[in-house]
Amino acid sequence: MDMQGKENTSAHFVLIPLMAQGHMIPMVDTGLLLAARGVVTSVITTPLNAARFKITVEEAQASGLPLRLVQLPFPCREAGLPDGCENLDTLPSKELIINFFRAISLIQSEVEEYLSNLEFPATCIVSDMGLPWTSNTAKKLGIPRLIFHVSCCFSLLCNVLVRRSEVYDSVNSDDEPFAVPGIPHRIEVTRAQLPSNFAMKSSMKGLRDEILESEAAAQGIIVNSFDVLERGYAELYQKTMGKKVWTVGPAFYGGPRIPRNVSRGRKASVDEEKCSSWLDGKEPCSVIYVSFGSLARFSFEQLVEIGLGLESANHPFIWVVSERYKATQTEEWLGGGFEERTKDRSLIIRGWAPQVFILSHPSTGGFLTHCGWNSSLEGISAGIPMVTWPLFADHFFNEKLVLEVAQVGVGVGVKSASVWQDETPGVSVTKEEVRRAVENLMDRGEEGAARRRRVRELGEKAKIALEAGGSSYANLNNLIEEMANRSG
Repeated sequence: MDMQGKENTSAHFVLIPLMAQGHMIPMVDTGLLLAARGVVTSVITTPLNAARFKITVEEAQASGLPLRLVQLPFPCREAGLPDGCENLDTLPSKELIINFFRAISLIQSEVEEYLSNLEFPATCIVSDMGLPWTSNTAKKLGIPRLIFHVSCCFSLLCNVLVRRSEVYDSVNSDDEPFAVPGIPHRIEVTRAQLPSNFAMKSSMKGLRDEILESEAAAQGIIVNSFDVLERGYAELYQKTMGKKVWTVGPAFYGGPRIPRNVSRGRKASVDEEKCSSWLDGKEPCSVIYVSFGSLARFSFEQLVEIGLGLESANHPFIWVVSERYKATQTEEWLGGGFEERTKDRSLIIRGWAPQVFILSHPSTGGFLTHCGWNSSLEGISAGIPMVTWPLFADHFFNEKLVLEVAQVGVGVGVKSASVWQDETPGVSVTKEEVRRAVENLMDRGEEGAARRRRVRELGEKAKIALEAGGSSYANLNNLIEEMANRSG
C-alpha cells in the first residue's frame, strides 16, 4: 500500500452517503482519508449535493488524490417532491421525509448500472446506514458492503441495547428514567429522549426494519470516532454486533496531503478573513460559538430566548442562524435592535458557517451545540467544552457521552426530543436557562478549569489517533488491507 497517495489499484472504495449534511460531510471526509492512502475512492451523490462538495473534491484532485464525485439524477417528481429537494435540509416539511427516502431508493437501478460498468471494479461499497437497499445491490453484484455510521460507538451501543432489551417498556411514563443495560457506566434516559425509530409511525416503521436487516447483513461497520474517546465502547459495540467495527476518526482532521477550506460541506456564508478578523479581536477562550446543525427548526419565540440568553450572559458570541429564517419575523427581530445592542461582542452568521475553523481559533472557549455527532466530535477534537442542547435522533445519547462519560460539558436542561419543531410556537428552554448554562460553562473556577483540561487532553489524543501509529490510522490501514484481500 502506498502511503504517499499514489494511486493504489488494488482497492476501489465506492461511498454512498445519505443526502443530508450531517451524513455527507463525514463520509466525504473519510473518502479523503482513503484517497490520501492511494485508494481509488468514488462518492455517489446527486447534482445539488455534488455542488456543495465541488471545491473540496477539486482541491483534493489537484493535490493528486484519486477521489471522484459520481453524479446521478435525483427523482424528485417521481417521489412527489418539489424540484431541488435533493438534501434533507431542503425539505419544506417533515411530512415529506418518507417521500425523500422513496426518491433515494429510486436511484438503486442507476447505482447498480454504474457499479456494473466500472473499468476498475469496486472492492467494496461503503453505505450510509439509512440506505438499506444497498444491501440488495451488494448481494446482487457480489461486492462486500460496509455500513458507515454518523454516530459514535457509545451511542450506537446504547441504542442497540435499549432496543434489544425493550427496557423502555418497563417504565410507567415517557418521563420516567431507566438505565441502559449492559454497559460500564450508569446511563439513564427516558422514552421521551429516545431516537424516533423507537416509536415510528407505520409509514416509517418499514424503513426502520429494513435498516436493521441491512445492518445485520453488512460485512462490517465504519465509525467516525477514535478509541480513546470511546472508553472501551468500541470493543463492546463490536462484540455486541458480532462483526468488525473500524473507528477511523476524527476524519475531518485528514492529513498533510488533504487540503482544507472553510467551505467544507457547503459554501460558507462568511469569508475566512472576516471571521478570523473578528475572532482575532477577542480575548483567548472568551467566545461562545452557537450552532444547532443543518436540520434544527426552532420557533420564533425560542430563537428570541436563545438570543436574549446569549445577550444577558455577557460573553462574546458567534451565533449561526439558519438561512431559512430570512424574510421572517426572526430576521426582523435580529435586525430590529438585537444586532445593534450586541454589535461589539456578536457575530451573527446567516447560513453556513466554517465551524471547524471557528472551533480551532484560540479565542473560542465554548460551544453551544445540538449534540449531533459531527459537532460533538469537532468540539471535543478542538478541545472546546460544550453546552449541550440535544434535539432528536442520537443527540441525547451523545449528550450522555459528553456530560457523564467524558465530562466535558454543561447541559442546558432539555428533557425531551423535538423532531423538527417546524416553528411551532412555544419555548422549551428559557433565556435564563441559556444564560445560566453559558455562564457555568465559561466559568473560570476550579470546576470549569478541570472541564477545560479534560477536553483539551481529548483534543490532543484526537490528533494522535490519526497520526502514524495512532489507533484510527492503524484501523484505516487494516480496513483497506482487509477489503483488498477479500477482492484479491
